[in-house]
Amino acid sequence: MAILPAVDIERAKRFYSEKLQLDEATVGVPSDGATFVSGDGTMLYLYAREAGTDADHTVAGWLVEDVEVTVRELRERGITFEQYDMPGLKTDDRGIAEAEGTRGAWFKDSEGNILALAEMAK
Repeated sequence: MAILPAVDIERAKRFYSEKLQLDEATVGVPSDGATFVSGDGTMLYLYAREAGTDADHTVAGWLVEDVEVTVRELRERGITFEQYDMPGLKTDDRGIAEAEGTRGAWFKDSEGNILALAEMAK
């Protein structure tokens, strides 16, 4: 389970349900947080934190079959992908990078948490 902070739980819930289209779990969830089901039973828990995130790295990610298709679909839902240009990692104009056959893309949620998509080499 990924556990991520959110300054505004309601805003974060809308992001994960509307933008990422994850289903919210309704059983056993503290009233000050939210839990989402995220592929093969993996869960993602959001908790209220006044200061928000202080992480400057990827905090959660998803394996996808086709990163180009997923990036395009998420862009259509209003997601903005990060641009990186550093040794060993340079994204293209869509926000997709490739390294040793694995392709990835990064974006931030409504609370500033850095999330990733990865398509593993076939």
